[in-house]
Amino acid sequence: MINKTLERSVIVLSWAAASILVMSVAILLGFLFAKGLGTLSLKLLFGSTPPLAAITLRQQVFDGLFPAVAGTFLLVICSTITAIPIGIAGGIFMAEYAGIRQKAFFSLLFDILAGIPSIIIGLAGLSLTIFLHRLFPGRLGPSLMISALSLALLVLPYLIRSTQNALESVDPLIRLTAPALGASRIQNVVKVLLPNSMADIIGGIILAVGRCAEDTAVIMLTGAVAVAGVPHDPLSQYEALPFYIYYISSQYGSPDELASGYGAAILLLALCTCLLIFAFVIQKRLVTLLLYR
Repeated sequence: MINKTLERSVIVLSWAAASILVMSVAILLGFLFAKGLGTLSLKLLFGSTPPLAAITLRQQVFDGLFPAVAGTFLLVICSTITAIPIGIAGGIFMAEYAGIRQKAFFSLLFDILAGIPSIIIGLAGLSLTIFLHRLFPGRLGPSLMISALSLALLVLPYLIRSTQNALESVDPLIRLTAPALGASRIQNVVKVLLPNSMADIIGGIILAVGRCAEDTAVIMLTGAVAVAGVPHDPLSQYEALPFYIYYISSQYGSPDELASGYGAAILLLALCTCLLIFAFVIQKRLVTLLLYR
């Protein structure tokens, strides 16, 4: 009787927690769309610039959010491309090659790095920017490259941990089959362990994509500015939606400007949703390809 009562209590509490979470998200999204849905238009994105001319980069957009959308997209792509190889390699080392003492030391190190506030990562990126600017005067400064490297450092512990946990959770029978047939350790990792854990690894990458897209503190200190246009190279300054939302919410001069901040938040949600859907599709295709090749 006590066990049944406890089980029912846990079920009720679980449903209550899930309901509160769903209601909170629904209220937040409802408020956001109520405030910003009316601002969504081509004018919000491109201002007075013809859309085709803006997309083909023939004209700069100075009164729309297209440069911020493009800057956010490029920032996410550059940071994840930088972090993924290092994160997966670090996870493989932790799961398959590190000894007990090495694993304990690096686990503590990665946990500390994961707990560092993003503003500290931003200050580290700012310090790197100042150092490079003094080393190469007039050539290097706050830029998309520095922001991407800083965000890569921010998400690196999550990628390493997710890769490590994915590899260590592979069934022992699958793990031991290839070595029993004479395969080397690297062959076992590449041909057996990675294909069987790829779904979980890409899940960690998806979380990293979302973290890169929403962070403001890092990019605010390393290269994001209010008006920069679409970046033409990695050493250019850029605009980003999180920075624009922060800037407008703190310094808006009229209700219309504040409403454009809500519209920018909706665009950021849409951009993150598209990136996550794209990553999810890649996950399904890649897992199918690796398991049934």
